[in-house]
Amino acid sequence: MHIIAVASQKGGSGKTTLAGHLAVAADRAGAGPVVLIDVDPQGSLSAWWNARNSNTPLFACAAAPRLAAGLDQIRALGVSLLIIDTPPAIESTITEVVRFADLVLIPARPSPHDLRAAGATVEVVERLGKPLVFVINGAIPRARITAEAVITLAQHGTLAPTIIHHRTGFASSMIDGRTVMEIPGEPRAAAEIKQLWDFVAARLDRNIATTLRPMRLLPASLAREPASAEDSCAA
Repeated sequence: MHIIAVASQKGGSGKTTLAGHLAVAADRAGAGPVVLIDVDPQGSLSAWWNARNSNTPLFACAAAPRLAAGLDQIRALGVSLLIIDTPPAIESTITEVVRFADLVLIPARPSPHDLRAAGATVEVVERLGKPLVFVINGAIPRARITAEAVITLAQHGTLAPTIIHHRTGFASSMIDGRTVMEIPGEPRAAAEIKQLWDFVAARLDRNIATTLRPMRLLPASLAREPASAEDSCAA
């Protein structure tokens, strides 16, 4: 089982949107079963998943203090990919999640505040010896600051070659549990997510994107539908 942690100590970097979109992209690419975990007390990813009409990706409850036991149970079910959305600012939770990750994605908007905040997350990742990938998120096309962010981040680690641009489709799709791949009129946004997933899949394992495994529903003890954001597993 491959584990991706989406982490940044700055709020508003787009972690939840990125986690949900990559999970759907991975599932559509045949990399499932794909499972999401939300350890952010705000429960935004839980709320998004609760609004989905689709049964995939799956959702599992595993709060940070009991993460190890939860991961063992999920792994035993034959899950191929686990994506964990982390909270901003709570370094202890981020550290606990990163400890189990095979790859850490650090989204950063092309702004001085995001670029400075990325450094704190990098310190956690490097301290635990985990591979990381920066993802420029919410970029304005052809903006000078985006080019500056590319140069800055590339000096401190691997930078995903695909830039996720600021598009209204990302926000509007997340309202009702969908992604830009599942709503009409967003081909460029959908292409960006697909390209990002292809890159991430290659970083994890060159075969993960094409390996098909039988779908298994998680038992009630692991997978449930949160009634609200407050009812998320992380609460």
